[in-house]
Amino acid sequence: MKLHVLPGEAQHKDFIETGIEGEVVVCNEAFIFGPADTSDIDLFWDERAQYIFTEYGEDPIDYHEKVADQLARIDEVQGGSDVTLWFEYELFCSVNMWFCLDRLKGSGASVYRAAPKDLSPENVWDGFGKHDASMMQDCFDARIKFSEEDIEVGSRLWQAYGKKDYETLRELSEYRSPCFPFLKEVCLAAIEIDTYPREVVAEIKAEGFTEFEKVFVEFRRRAGVYGFGDLQVERFME
Repeated sequence: MKLHVLPGEAQHKDFIETGIEGEVVVCNEAFIFGPADTSDIDLFWDERAQYIFTEYGEDPIDYHEKVADQLARIDEVQGGSDVTLWFEYELFCSVNMWFCLDRLKGSGASVYRAAPKDLSPENVWDGFGKHDASMMQDCFDARIKFSEEDIEVGSRLWQAYGKKDYETLRELSEYRSPCFPFLKEVCLAAIEIDTYPREVVAEIKAEGFTEFEKVFVEFRRRAGVYGFGDLQVERFME
């Protein structure tokens, strides 16, 4: 089995155009917010569906069909499979990737990371945004294999994030692997997620920015490490 987990619908079309072999799962989730206890996976999906309904009004049945059932395919991966996780560097994508690594732990699959390429320090958090099919092919050709230790660390990161175990996140931030190139920055962002984003938005508004579009652009410039979209930034405007 060859499986590719894409970070969102935005990359789906370009990925298909590469012609790379394998099945596709699209991660249309934002695990960065909401319940994250996967000890009972069926209960977890129900809790996520209720959370998404409460926060965004999405029908729980649609959530299960379009999101949960897609991601549940990761649990079907068996030994000998080849899994490529296509995730960007910022916290939003990192948390989603940690979830995948937690589900893949013990599967016996060969797991790889295909990450964005040729990003400057100024736009490193932009991810696959400007990647076309040719560039995505380059990313696949340069993919890096997760070691067993990497997968274990990814699982621990997921567990720590869900429990708001900031001591463990700080400890794991020192882990070094080519598969986690910005782990320290991302873990620090995770530790400060309940305070820093709101402080940044307040600072931007205090400087005279009142239109959401301008606040959003400024937030992305100052706190791009979070990888928030407009829905996430909007929650800090209240």
